[in-house]
Amino acid sequence: MTATSAHPAPRSAYVRRPGGDSRALRCGPVSVVVRPRAVAVAVVLVALLVAAVLLALSVGEFPVPLADVARSLVGAGEGSSDVVVRELRLPRVVCGLLVGAALGLSGALTQAVARNPLASPDVLGVTAGAAAGAVGVIVLGAAPGGPGVATAALLGGLGTALAVYLLAHQRGVSGTRLVLVGIGTTYALQAVISYLVLRAELVQAQQATLWLTGSLSSATWEQVRTVGLAVLVLLPLALALTRAVTALQFGDDTARGLGVRTDRARTGLLLVGVAVAAFATAAAGPIAFVALAAPQLAVRLARTPGLPLVTSTLVGALLVVAADVAARRLLAPTELPVGVVTAVLGAPFLLWLLARAHRGGPA
Repeated sequence: MTATSAHPAPRSAYVRRPGGDSRALRCGPVSVVVRPRAVAVAVVLVALLVAAVLLALSVGEFPVPLADVARSLVGAGEGSSDVVVRELRLPRVVCGLLVGAALGLSGALTQAVARNPLASPDVLGVTAGAAAGAVGVIVLGAAPGGPGVATAALLGGLGTALAVYLLAHQRGVSGTRLVLVGIGTTYALQAVISYLVLRAELVQAQQATLWLTGSLSSATWEQVRTVGLAVLVLLPLALALTRAVTALQFGDDTARGLGVRTDRARTGLLLVGVAVAAFATAAAGPIAFVALAAPQLAVRLARTPGLPLVTSTLVGALLVVAADVAARRLLAPTELPVGVVTAVLGAPFLLWLLARAHRGGPA
């Protein structure tokens, strides 16, 4: 008779997975993969984001010491410093943080669907579709950043995404074909936007033109609530689809072998990605290249096999907050739209990605 161990299995365990920089955290029947490097990168990004937010609240034409900024944030501020921090700068900084987070998340989801590092809401025409819808209602008299603009941007982004997907679908969806169709659609929509601006009244044309540069200068708490609600609702949905995001990186056949319903997963990812990009565009206008660059920077920082959604979200938020600080201070007292700064920084990054892809290396 052979003796056997009667010790029960532990309720929780932290087990190192062989052959990789990851560990499985088990608690009863639930198992979660934890990657220490990704966690460390996320912690560092949060710390940098907090520092960038405090810097954005402190610097400007009316400098506010960090101690006064801290007091204002906890409700103990006084005088003109409190007014500057809480009423003038805080809505702008929070809006920039949420818009950047939304764009980073949207870029990661879009690149997962297309399986192409060059894919983003900017390249696939989603941002242009959202911009066309928003400019259309601004020309008709809607206030920039209002609910009508948000609704029109959402419908424009979703409609454009659906059209690009159907045009690119041919026995499946090729990432290269999706990018090419998206670029063509973007040019067509930019022509529509130019026509709408030219036909608009002077006041509406000025509002639409300012909105199209991608600016946070007129951010309000209403815009913060709109994009904040979108991130609050759609980020958990995206995290629930993390398994599908990882599986789709290896192709449809592998994803099906892992039990993922590819068409349903791709549709869900695309809907979430388009919706969050459309809300971000409605709040601040089309801020270029953040959605393209954030996921690629996140992959290189976290070194994960798939696109890390949380890291991409944090990188996007940090990029927009830092770019807005630069936009306010580089040519002070002249203030640049944040979209101009991100475009200047993002264009060389896009060229670098294209060069990497042309050489056959990992983009």
